[in-house]
Amino acid sequence: MGQRTLLYDLHLALGAKTVDFGGWDMPLHYGSQVEEHHQVRSDCGVFDVSHMTVIDVTGRDAFAWLQRLLANDVARLAGIGKALYSPLLNAQGGVIDDLIAYRTEGGYRLVTNAATREKVLGWLHAQRAGFEVDVQVRPDLAILAIQGPHAREKVAALLSPSRAALIRELRPFEGIAEGDWFIARTGYTGEDGLEIILPGDQAVAFFNDLVGAGIAPSGLGARDTLRLEAGMNLYGQDIDEAHTPLTSNLGWSIAWEPAAREFIGRTGLLAEIEQGVKEKLVGLVLEERGVLRAHQVVRVTGIGEGEITSGSFSPTLSKSIALARVPMATGDRAEVEIRGKWYPVRVVKPTFVRHGKILI
Repeated sequence: MGQRTLLYDLHLALGAKTVDFGGWDMPLHYGSQVEEHHQVRSDCGVFDVSHMTVIDVTGRDAFAWLQRLLANDVARLAGIGKALYSPLLNAQGGVIDDLIAYRTEGGYRLVTNAATREKVLGWLHAQRAGFEVDVQVRPDLAILAIQGPHAREKVAALLSPSRAALIRELRPFEGIAEGDWFIARTGYTGEDGLEIILPGDQAVAFFNDLVGAGIAPSGLGARDTLRLEAGMNLYGQDIDEAHTPLTSNLGWSIAWEPAAREFIGRTGLLAEIEQGVKEKLVGLVLEERGVLRAHQVVRVTGIGEGEITSGSFSPTLSKSIALARVPMATGDRAEVEIRGKWYPVRVVKPTFVRHGKILI
């Protein structure tokens, strides 16, 4: 038996099929993964993501500490409520985790992945020497992600006037506290929506309210196909400590300026650039029948081979799609080996669908 969120019994009552995910027993779907996917693209759905780790960082040196720890520039969090996506790197530039950092009234809030919890907490502890900083993990909190084009208006209709006003005013990639709730306009589906961090003892009632308002409970299956269509990386598949952001379509998340900022991993990244970045993360589209899966071999004639990192059938495109790490010189065509046969694939920018629009 794995770890369970506070909503586990409710998921079972709603008919969820559960699976192990990073040591957690989580809902895969509540009947139809494809229907949940389409519901989020066309209307909205709610995901329990309470398995993720919430960490509050305070103290006199909190800013300086995060400037050293994160590849992105915490100075960009100019005001309370601003959010920032950033890789957390090891000395060689490999990705320990990818996270979102929020500027709060008392300091900063980090939201990290579930499967990396112990590794990340150990890394943070190891880097505290010489800094006056307090790191508080918040297991008392739950996180619900409500995603889809109608998510904000439907959630606002359920809440108090002050929370509804905040939701209507919130800009993309902002997160602001309202009482004991923290409401953010972020997500992992390629659609607009909210991630609400709230006291765990309020989570079941609120999840029930959302479902009662016609917001479909949605599981990890739909979450995976939605994020894949949006070209968003999954830690442990598309990014890990063996690969840097430069080979993972995350170069945009590295803040090279100011040049004097010595964040952990900078030296390793510069060495990779000097030697020449050899791989890149691309999107693949299979025009024929078949399913692209992780670890299938990608062949680029006259150039070399790569590997699919994530692959699945795309409900929106009605085609199989994938993310793949391939040689830098790869052009717009390649082949993938599926059960001993080679199939042609189209190589595209690794963003297939965003905000309901097909981009390939």
